[in-house]
Amino acid sequence: MLLFMSPTPSVAETQKSPALTLRFMASPTDVTMAGAPGISGGRVLEWIDKAAYACAVQWSGQYCVTAYVGHIHFTRPIPSGHIVEVRSRIAMTGRSSMHIVNEVLSADPREGIFTRACDCLVIFVAKDPATGKSTPVPPFVPETDEQCRVEEAAKSRIELRNAIEAEMEKQTYDGPSDAPRMVNRFLAKPTDVNWGGKVHGGTAMQWIDEAGAACTMEWSAERTVAVYAGGIRFYRPISIGDLIEVDARMMRTDTRSMQMSIHVRSGNPRGGREHLQTAIHATVAYIALDHDGQPQVARPFHPHTEEDKRLAEHATVLRELRAKYSPKPLVVAPSNQHID
Repeated sequence: MLLFMSPTPSVAETQKSPALTLRFMASPTDVTMAGAPGISGGRVLEWIDKAAYACAVQWSGQYCVTAYVGHIHFTRPIPSGHIVEVRSRIAMTGRSSMHIVNEVLSADPREGIFTRACDCLVIFVAKDPATGKSTPVPPFVPETDEQCRVEEAAKSRIELRNAIEAEMEKQTYDGPSDAPRMVNRFLAKPTDVNWGGKVHGGTAMQWIDEAGAACTMEWSAERTVAVYAGGIRFYRPISIGDLIEVDARMMRTDTRSMQMSIHVRSGNPRGGREHLQTAIHATVAYIALDHDGQPQVARPFHPHTEEDKRLAEHATVLRELRAKYSPKPLVVAPSNQHID
């Protein structure tokens, strides 16, 4: 994997760059499902998390942790063998947080034309490795028109994110349910470790996608892919050796999409399942595809229990909130770009 520091012309040589690009080739081992037309959404999120982490550490000079990943749009699959670019840039900073806009583009190396496959916003928080407490980061001051536009786009998402967080806190997920569900349990492996000794956020997002895909495939009897993730919230770190529980539960279906709520819980395996704590919560939408890759009508899910009905309504409210706040786009659709 190649890493390129990407300073803008207005940034002085003595100043840290607010942008960074990873470039590499998508390999056959990145395809996690036999017969899939491209790389899974979970693996793409892992790439994004690594690039955004590098961008955050480059800017802050500190160890950083993922706090939030949101507004993730998967627009097309990335085939194995494509050249991939993950472009990350600081949009705005808080006291200890960095809001990072990420774009994933790919190109057939025989043609050399990059087109966008995914974009999202990631928030990292700088931490003191010794105390685990948040630590201040250098403020980012936009200088160009494009940097100002991106900052405004990031700010336009704060109110929406807070409204969604408040709505999510009202819900319960432990009552009687007939909803389609998939629960995966396993131990966090040493190969899952990040640079701070905890489980890598990108690895955890791959767990989320695997559980969501398995549940929706079982329900639809078709191959499914993630098309949108409204928010992935990180609440606590996961340690190597922890017992992991990834609980994927269907909330509602629309004409084509299946809305999933996915919790990652973790804890010391000697404490038992009942003592696992929520580490991550995500909401992800999937669609089913036929053998030609065309979207299929979703098999309808009709909730019956009180909690299932409430979560179905919750999924509707989340959609309405996104329509109400209508945040500004993070990226402007680029024209085709050739490989350097």
